[in-house]
Amino acid sequence: MNEEKLDLKYLLEWYLTAGVDETTGDEPFSAEKAAVPVNLSREAPKLPPKSQPAESGERRAITELAQATIDACKNARSLCENARTLEELKTLVENFDGCALKLTATRTVFGGGNPSARVMLIGEAPGADEDRIGIPFVGRSGNLLDKIISAAGMKREDVYITNVLPWRPPGNRTPTTSEVAICLPFLKRQIELISPEVLVLLGGSAANALLENEEPISKMRGKWLEYKTSSNQVIPVMATFHPAYLLRNVGQKAKIWSDFLRLRKKIL
Repeated sequence: MNEEKLDLKYLLEWYLTAGVDETTGDEPFSAEKAAVPVNLSREAPKLPPKSQPAESGERRAITELAQATIDACKNARSLCENARTLEELKTLVENFDGCALKLTATRTVFGGGNPSARVMLIGEAPGADEDRIGIPFVGRSGNLLDKIISAAGMKREDVYITNVLPWRPPGNRTPTTSEVAICLPFLKRQIELISPEVLVLLGGSAANALLENEEPISKMRGKWLEYKTSSNQVIPVMATFHPAYLLRNVGQKAKIWSDFLRLRKKIL
């Protein structure tokens, strides 16, 4: 194999390694009649000597961002192991710097309510009102949730309310997968410390995050699901619509009323 062919071989291998799977030119051409380019640079990148594959067999490179997410998740899990009370956990969350959402949020919105609650309600993330006041589920969504809780024979003081994320995403955008992964250990530790009899997941995003699935809320609601803690405690789960969704879709209120009747029957 002469030097020119060797250069071409390495160049093509380098393109494949870089993820290039298609080339284009100024003129259309047929792949069957395509000729080898004659103006290839002799300075084309050469593949470095082949390194030993990772133990998993994957050759995928871990980006700095991905590594930072992995480290932040490990740090969050480690911190949660040391939290013996909700107050300790709240302090740890407020001092945690592993999630970029904290940089754009006004406040850390930790959970609130009865620390010995039989029912724990979980939403996705704080909104503008929550970020301003520092309490979960206030404003229009919070007022509607209070009415729903009251209609089920309970008071806000009887339950514990929190979110998957303690910081508001800018512009109320959907949280990224990495943001959810970083914050999830704090939520799971809240559940373990409160040890409720029932979990109510408000909205598909909260349900997907905690149950680790991709099912739409329309398929999850209407039946009892289960969540298992790290200590293998199995907690019944009711997934239902988020109050903010009901404000935009008034016709769905009857369904959440039905869900909370089932909840009332469950805890009586």
